[in-house]
Amino acid sequence: MDIDLNHKKVFIIAEAGVNHNGSIELAKKLIDVASESGADAVKFQTFKAENLATKNAKKANYQMETTDLRESQFQMLKKFEINFKMHKQLISYCNKKSIMFLSSPFDIDSISLLNDLGLNTLKIPSGEIINLPYLRCIGKLKKKIILSTGMANLDEIKNALDILIRSGTKKNHITVLHANTEYPTPMQDVNLKAMLTIGNTFGVSYGYSDHTSGIEVDIAAVALGATCIEKHFTLDSNMEGPDHKASLEPHELKDMVKAIRNIELALGNGIKKPSNSEIPNIKIVRKSIVSKTSIKKGDIFNENNLTIKRPGNGINPMKWDKLIGTKSKKDYNEDELI
Repeated sequence: MDIDLNHKKVFIIAEAGVNHNGSIELAKKLIDVASESGADAVKFQTFKAENLATKNAKKANYQMETTDLRESQFQMLKKFEINFKMHKQLISYCNKKSIMFLSSPFDIDSISLLNDLGLNTLKIPSGEIINLPYLRCIGKLKKKIILSTGMANLDEIKNALDILIRSGTKKNHITVLHANTEYPTPMQDVNLKAMLTIGNTFGVSYGYSDHTSGIEVDIAAVALGATCIEKHFTLDSNMEGPDHKASLEPHELKDMVKAIRNIELALGNGIKKPSNSEIPNIKIVRKSIVSKTSIKKGDIFNENNLTIKRPGNGINPMKWDKLIGTKSKKDYNEDELI
């Protein structure tokens, strides 16, 4: 499976992230949920804790609230590592479940690992948008790239895109996601219109990586033209771990995918004309010019003997002025189409 660069439909990424809690069995259950939801891809995170954080790096506030206060960020990350063998198992299981496997590499070793596994698309997480050696390494692989931009300004996005493109990646192979890295993101900080600013400024395909509670912002993003949506999900939001509380539960993920697919249909092609379903209603709902009283052949049509009523299969009322003052060519009973 591959990402649809023609964007005939929104590419929906069900973000499993680290919600597998280090368990291959939990990871497979997450793949089951993502596949059943109708998402296009399920995404994990690939990293080596030693390459990602120093031993004394602090946790984010939301991580402090959802994990053991006694453990460091490094200790927390160590529990969520997925080794090469686990990656191969998960890719194989995704193929079995007919869903695309994606992952975000968080270091150069992890980029190499995913490249060795044959991934055609790589997801750059928000934190790496200022990582020059990392961006250059990914850019040289000439793959399709999904770039998250949480915490970034336009200059930082421009610099990242320039590095990727100069390194060898085609611009039309890059999709840029607006994002906010707070879990969950407060509604007043979503700034969804910034997604449009990204698309207009850089002339790239754009989308939204969502960390809000609920699904309404994702639906709004699709209505605004997002070609890619990424959303965290979990088996149970009450599970222990940093991201579960800000993740959708299985039924919510299904609801989101269904809503997005409905919005895709509803957006249509932009041509304003009667739809196939409403064409039969034209004769029912529209009106025609009708005799208001009985009219004899030779009588002059006027505002006293004509009116406008349903049905709509007679003379269009827009021709009223042309009819007024002309002679009737036949007799009409009251309430008869002219």
